Amino acid sequence: MHLRLISWFFIILNFMEYIGSQNASRGRRQRRMHPNVSQGCQGGCATCSDYNGCLSCKPRLFFVLERIGMKQIGVCLSSCPSGYYGTRYPDINKCTKCKADCDTCFNKNFCTKCKSGFYLHLGKCLDNCPEGLEANNHTMECVSIVHCEASEWGPWSPCMKKGKTCGFKRGTETRVREITQHPSAKGNLCPPTSETRKCTVQRKKCQKGERGKKGRERKRKKPNKEESKDAIPDNKGLEPSRETPEQRENKDRQQQKKRKVQDQQQKSVSVSTVH
Repeated sequence: MHLRLISWFFIILNFMEYIGSQNASRGRRQRRMHPNVSQGCQGGCATCSDYNGCLSCKPRLFFVLERIGMKQIGVCLSSCPSGYYGTRYPDINKCTKCKADCDTCFNKNFCTKCKSGFYLHLGKCLDNCPEGLEANNHTMECVSIVHCEASEWGPWSPCMKKGKTCGFKRGTETRVREITQHPSAKGNLCPPTSETRKCTVQRKKCQKGERGKKGRERKRKKPNKEESKDAIPDNKGLEPSRETPEQRENKDRQQQKKRKVQDQQQKSVSVSTVH
């Protein structure tokens, strides 16, 4: 009886040693797979490593690798950083880097903003815009070409000449229109916004207040009679102006008449002395 109890005791002891050795080997395998694994992680990590940072994330967070020099550290974020797009899988939510020419993207095939030197068109980043489109250097996108548009012509203005509507028979009239859409860089240029044509009206006298600007200036400059008299220069002491042939001929005739009169007077004086 005692021998049976002793034998059972050794069997149970050997079994417990076997179980202990299995648990020890399993722990060694886990340590080889995840060296320095820590269960007290922070910043949204479910599991982490002192050397590699986060190894897995808590639910709904995205796992992304950040490069620090030559080393990559795993971090867990609520959304992916600029230049990455997020993808959710059953076991992990991952941030993946966008294409090289893409600054921000929705997924690997659809870019939302291109890097400098590229133009965005339908989710792609292009060196040059397709035919029929032009590059917008402000938004860095390919946009439609916009042509200039103008409104209909307005009515013709009254027939005018030198800023007035009276005192003439032939003048000009003008009409205008507005630009409703300015063109883009490659769009058609805008047409003229005004045009003028000749017009003919029945002449009518201007009223007092209807005189044009030039007429008022002429009236202001016109001197009165007294001013004109005062304005006549005094020619005394000045050299006589050059005479025309007709003036000289008239002058000679007057002098001849004076001589004749003087001769007759002398003759009459001499006759009276003789008597």
